[in-house]
Amino acid sequence: MPSFLAAMILAAGESKRMGKPKQLMPLGRTTILEQTVDNFLDSKVNEVIVVLGHRAEEAKRLIAARPVKLAINPNYQQGMSTSVIAGLSMVDSRAEAVMIALGDQPFIDSQTLNRLIDEFYSYNKGIATPVYRGRRGHPVVFAMRYKGELLRLKGDIGAREIVDRHPDDVLEVAVNCEGICIDIDTADSSSLERNKLK
Repeated sequence: MPSFLAAMILAAGESKRMGKPKQLMPLGRTTILEQTVDNFLDSKVNEVIVVLGHRAEEAKRLIAARPVKLAINPNYQQGMSTSVIAGLSMVDSRAEAVMIALGDQPFIDSQTLNRLIDEFYSYNKGIATPVYRGRRGHPVVFAMRYKGELLRLKGDIGAREIVDRHPDDVLEVAVNCEGICIDIDTADSSSLERNKLK
């Protein structure tokens, strides 16, 4: 059976540090969420699941025409773990792995995503994380054997806790893409404009 990898984009949060929903912010002629989703649709992933919560109707309108699955997380105020759990409920039963991504990282191009996927399937590791100049970033790929641990996450804790718990099962994939580490929380409009994908 051919490999099947699902991508889950977490875009349900309130962006309290930014003061406005990051995923709805403009980026060139599009928005941060739309660019992020399009990068995944252009990659080798087999399905894209977008988890929405805060201002879900606005976000849904932006991406309604795209071939994605939408998961609505009514518990988004209880933290990122609830979005992971909501997204997992939508993952295709054929999936061997799930790539967990953040909805506010529009500068991760499809080539970088494909490299992460290819390397994941080339090694016998259950977790793959991209690394740029020694810094780990997002997205992270988890083999479906980690589904139980992902479902047990609590509060505003992402899947990094699982990565830290299984250091011997982690594959670090060196990438030439600073976007895996860019923090939109502190980025100003000029830096977003400088970094936007052409």
